[in-house]
Amino acid sequence: MNTSDQNNTPFSLFDVESGEMVSNLFPLFARMRSVGPVVRVPFPVGGRALEAWLVVRMEEAQQVLKDKNHFVVNPASINGGHFDKLTAIANKDESAPETFVSGNALPFIDDPAHRRLRGLVAKAFTPKYVEGLRPRVQEIADELLDKVQDQGGMDVVKDYAYPLPINVISEMLGVPHSDREQLHVWSAALARGLGVARQDLEVVEHLRAFGEYTAQLVADKRLHPANDLISQLIASEAEGDRLSESELISMITLLIFAGHETTSNLISIGTLMLLDHPDQLEKLKADLSLVPSAVEELLRFNGPSTIVGPRYATEDLELGGQHIKKGDLVIPVVKSANRDEYQFEHSEELDITRKINRHLAFGHGVHMCLGAPLARLEGDIAFTTLLKRLPNIRLSVPRDSLTWSSTLTTQNVNSLPVTF
Repeated sequence: MNTSDQNNTPFSLFDVESGEMVSNLFPLFARMRSVGPVVRVPFPVGGRALEAWLVVRMEEAQQVLKDKNHFVVNPASINGGHFDKLTAIANKDESAPETFVSGNALPFIDDPAHRRLRGLVAKAFTPKYVEGLRPRVQEIADELLDKVQDQGGMDVVKDYAYPLPINVISEMLGVPHSDREQLHVWSAALARGLGVARQDLEVVEHLRAFGEYTAQLVADKRLHPANDLISQLIASEAEGDRLSESELISMITLLIFAGHETTSNLISIGTLMLLDHPDQLEKLKADLSLVPSAVEELLRFNGPSTIVGPRYATEDLELGGQHIKKGDLVIPVVKSANRDEYQFEHSEELDITRKINRHLAFGHGVHMCLGAPLARLEGDIAFTTLLKRLPNIRLSVPRDSLTWSSTLTTQNVNSLPVTF
């Protein structure tokens, strides 16, 4: 199909009448891929319908994510770009402390600044360090199921998928146990109200409170350092790594939010996908050694993130048969790329024994998710423990009664009641 045909294809991620995200994006993504690897869509920003390029196939999505010379996350250095910077700071309260949605956070900066900031926390997420957390993550998973096992039922989201990763990342950072429920309130509000070029007005207050809390937490750690990641970051700052106060607070809010939000979605959506595919669930229960493979397939099939950080073209170029102009907004759609028919046989089917060489659930390139090793460990333990202890797990409500929260960035199931 030629470029002009692709340009005129009426695709939209939003329902025309309601303005809400399309509830089931996968059929839409399949239609996009049938047209071409890169498609142009209307993109609502501040009441205006701009245009953006969605990259819906694997090869081109990897190209965009890997090529840091032609695609950047911060367009400030691009002269002549015709898009404003589309981070979630449209309504930012300038008097509020920095948070992970600021322009100085890891998702919104390019090298060399990105490399410097990432290097300061990378050692806390190496596979070797993360594997050392296994006994404690296992304890947390068992403690959570101990609370509900005799009840015969639970809400997977509220009782398991959320508290497991928030407790893990909070212990790593040194967040007091008494504060974790408040973090849940803030994070849930931010997950619902933040998106690319979108920030609901009510989120501003949550961001301010989250930033102020983190600033106070950092101040307390300066006075009373402990064996935790925040104290280590403060110590690195004192040793001359030039981590500014705003960078430190921004980094910590990012680690708190991203350190549990995506993993929570992996566990809850992954559980639902297994319940939706009873043959795969039975196969997994019969051989729990397949759990690591199943985690990778669940990430591919319906991972936590719909897109990963939008990029901007640094010059005029061609991508997937489309002519991209300097400054254009280019969005890798990982949920679509992970079902690319050219990369995966029977790509729309869930197969927990699938041999996966690559997927983009954690992104790719220099901005690949820092916490991927931790998310994999938590997923491994979460599903193994759940199926070992609750082998008769099943939905306790009609499937079509489940509700979802959706932004362009991510989708998550609000509640997942099960019996066992």
